[in-house]
Amino acid sequence: MLTLAVAIGIGRFAFTPILPMMQKDASLSLAAAGWLASANYVGYFIGALSAIWIRAQSAAIVRGSLVAIALLTAGMGATDHALGWISLRAMAGIASAWALVFGSAWVLRRLAAMGSDRLGGVVFAGVGLGSALTGAVCLMFLQLAWSSDRAWIAMGTAALLFTATIWPGYAGTVSPAPRGTADRVPLRSAHRVRLIWSYGCFGFGYIVPATFLPAMARVVIPDPAVFGWAWPIFGAAALLSALAAGWLSTRMTYRTLWINAQFILAFGVVVPVVWPGFGGIVLSAFCVGGTFMVATMAGMQEARRVAPDNASSLMAAMTAAFAVGQILGPVLVSIVAGDPRGMDLTLVAASVVLILGALALIEPKHMT
Repeated sequence: MLTLAVAIGIGRFAFTPILPMMQKDASLSLAAAGWLASANYVGYFIGALSAIWIRAQSAAIVRGSLVAIALLTAGMGATDHALGWISLRAMAGIASAWALVFGSAWVLRRLAAMGSDRLGGVVFAGVGLGSALTGAVCLMFLQLAWSSDRAWIAMGTAALLFTATIWPGYAGTVSPAPRGTADRVPLRSAHRVRLIWSYGCFGFGYIVPATFLPAMARVVIPDPAVFGWAWPIFGAAALLSALAAGWLSTRMTYRTLWINAQFILAFGVVVPVVWPGFGGIVLSAFCVGGTFMVATMAGMQEARRVAPDNASSLMAAMTAAFAVGQILGPVLVSIVAGDPRGMDLTLVAASVVLILGALALIEPKHMT
């Protein structure tokens, strides 16, 4: 749980609540923010794709990735150069992907051996924990009118403290290195392609609100004491829903859980368009925050079910597709940033893509 709190909650999502501060401190435009977010997601794509072929001990990869995330996050506060920011966020994306793929595969494999698959929800609750933490700290910083560079350094320090806590848990663990491509289960079968495609749609659909919710809230209500709550709400919803996902998975298959989560997510993404104002943004935060980690956990568990002996390979391929979707979302925001309705059009497009991805997961019972 703490591994994913650092890898995703801080390494990837710290940018979201800090963005309004950067808009104020550095006059960062929405278009520039979109390109900066995409740099992180390009790195995430590179990390996920390379994870398919990396042959090393999972514990060593996770440890190294967590240290890198802490240093790269803190480094954002040590420079105000655009190229430096892009480089740091791209490298943090690579490290985040490695920590997610190898960390989740490592723990899910052990939970399965213990007959405790349902505890996977506790693991993935770490993303919500990290997001809620970053949101709460940034809310405090907003109210104190502190600068974005202090926020980045604070998040990097928190990541380092979490890493120190996690470190002994990986001591003495020996896990087989990922096998070479020659003895992996092929990823091109129709069944696997559907999973990869749907996970890519998920990545594109959720990333726009997951990146820009606080910035959208700031446009509606400039008071930081109000708009600053958007991300803590998102993180708390992600934390609680991931914990509930284990219980839900005893009542439905992981695939069904994923489908339902993605439909609710599609609704949450489009809510700010049909209900403009802070109320719509809060409901969106609940819906998106409350489903994206459920879909993530269910997708990873479905990958483990489909390819039990080679789950890391399929998880990495799905994560790479997810990263491609994440890259395209902020790029689209940057392209339409000059249009007053650009964000609304992007949210509608994201919702449609999520629905298409959910429909692709529906198969006859004998195939699921």
